[in-house]
Amino acid sequence: MHSALPKVMHPIAGRPMLTHVLATARQLDASRIVVVVGHGAEAVRAAFPGVALHWAEQREQLGTGHAVLQALPHLPPSGIALVLYGDVPLISRETLADLLSVSGDGTVALLTQEMEEPAGYGRIVRNPQGEVTGIVEERDATPAERAIRETNTGILAAPVARLAQWLARLDNRNTQGEYYLTDIIAMAVADGVTIATRAPRLEHECRGVNSKADLAALERRHQMNQARELLDAGVTLADPARIDIRGKLACGREVAIDANCIFEGAVLLGDNVTVGANCIIKDATIGAGTAILPFTMVDGATVGANARIGPYARLRPGTVLADGVHIGNFVEVKASSFGEASKANHLAYVGDASVGRDVNIGAGTITCNYDGAAKHRTVIEDDVHIGSDVQLVAPVTVGKGATIAAGATITKDVPPGGLALTEKKQVFRSGWARPGKK
Repeated sequence: MHSALPKVMHPIAGRPMLTHVLATARQLDASRIVVVVGHGAEAVRAAFPGVALHWAEQREQLGTGHAVLQALPHLPPSGIALVLYGDVPLISRETLADLLSVSGDGTVALLTQEMEEPAGYGRIVRNPQGEVTGIVEERDATPAERAIRETNTGILAAPVARLAQWLARLDNRNTQGEYYLTDIIAMAVADGVTIATRAPRLEHECRGVNSKADLAALERRHQMNQARELLDAGVTLADPARIDIRGKLACGREVAIDANCIFEGAVLLGDNVTVGANCIIKDATIGAGTAILPFTMVDGATVGANARIGPYARLRPGTVLADGVHIGNFVEVKASSFGEASKANHLAYVGDASVGRDVNIGAGTITCNYDGAAKHRTVIEDDVHIGSDVQLVAPVTVGKGATIAAGATITKDVPPGGLALTEKKQVFRSGWARPGKK
């Protein structure tokens, strides 16, 4: 991976690969989840504070069988052990549930896959009756065995008690000098245990990651899968190959999403929402009929129905916009609320403010909410009109129906209904010459 980051911590859809595998394991109602860590163990543990996991450390990397052996002390002797891999992030609950359905006290369930190009994978060896007799790693395979296309995914389910017996008998007499988990299959067959096989539902589920190229390929596969689910649910995507969902995206009816949009965390788009190109939306709720115009960033905000946001707008955490609000180009809103039909259409900053309904905020207006030590709040009541290039120095309240003239600096509360301005005298000097370049 050419990285100091442990491999299983590299992200797919914005979350570490290991997170995906653990989430799938929880969907299977596992009674106990044991994570075997080796290289970068402390960094991996630190990424999952407070999570109900058991940790086993493989201090020497002596093979897959040796890794599973480290987990055994954490497993109850009864039940079935399901072996998964932290760098195989797209394995599905459905495939694993199918595999577990054929496992039992007298059975080892093995996930295998037919591949057109099986190079690098262990091969499944069967007898003339079609029964599995063992797995041979490619490095140890004969030419005839290398021609086999049925491959080992490494994922299996086995009775814990029997698994412990087989792992204790492993040796490392192979070209790698490692203890292969795959060797337990031949042991199980010798002990009269049935080997049941299942295949993944989708070809990509068992792909692992061993390089940045592998990571990028699985990222795009995962995103295409999510895009397909949106399309099947009726969402219009301008280009399914150019959308990134790094969390959970829920959409109502008649939702349309343009190209190059990123959705992070939990995002809800109501009915008839449109999202323009190159938008980033994170942990947000967007009401029905709202248009998010291109190049807009929405982070931790709630937007009402029939609003219009952007282009080039930024909504920061704590923003709550009511129905019909307009936030225009190069407007930033932070930790503020806007009442119905209020507008800030151009080049404004509104932070730590409570804005009433039917308010118009002119271009270049800012709330001066930070005094260098603490944040202060601005209150703008209903039906206020604020001209261009106004500074509202918090804490300050602008009363209902008031008008603030262009260019004013407001440092005191403004009573309702009147006009507030900062008077300035315009001066003209005749005969003045502009400096010229030498």
